[in-house]
Amino acid sequence: MPRDPEEGWQAGRLSQLHVADYKPFVFVDGEGVRCSLYVSGCLFACDGCFNEATWNFRYGTPYTPELEERILADLAHESVRGLSLLGGEPFLNTQVCLSLVRRVREEFGHTKDVWCWTGYRFEEIVSAGQTGISEDKMELLSHLDVLVDDRFLIEQRDLTLAFRGSRNQRILDVQESLACGEARWRAGYNLSDMRSQSA
Repeated sequence: MPRDPEEGWQAGRLSQLHVADYKPFVFVDGEGVRCSLYVSGCLFACDGCFNEATWNFRYGTPYTPELEERILADLAHESVRGLSLLGGEPFLNTQVCLSLVRRVREEFGHTKDVWCWTGYRFEEIVSAGQTGISEDKMELLSHLDVLVDDRFLIEQRDLTLAFRGSRNQRILDVQESLACGEARWRAGYNLSDMRSQSA
């Protein structure tokens, strides 16, 4: 298996279409009340990962139409701000994530935001998409509002950070980043000290 995520980590070959967990109405996976889907399978294998069980692509249970309908029904609650995609690695489970986010956009437009956590850097996803080897990853990226990107690095771990575990990770405004062609931080987060000013 290639160890470079830009060289052959394809969801179509790796994903077993499993999810580790679904948690509705949570407050920790992004801003506001969230519905959080944890997909199964990750190759980054970051030292100190808080969720090692989800590295296995067969961990948990199959993603089903019934679960998708439940998530959409939960998202319809007025108090819910949006959907969060975590893992495991969402960009190695694009079949599951795209099925869900396409429905979210069809049914809610942009009234619900979509956050995603990934071990990829924004630049890696865009670069792979430009070469044509990861069109699925680029499509998933295009549906997102916020991307928390990059590997967790235990030597840069900082428990005071909002929504991320190590100082190298970023909270990006995806649509602004795609529009200008470079990674842009989400408004309200302080780039100088990499701590959240407001959540």
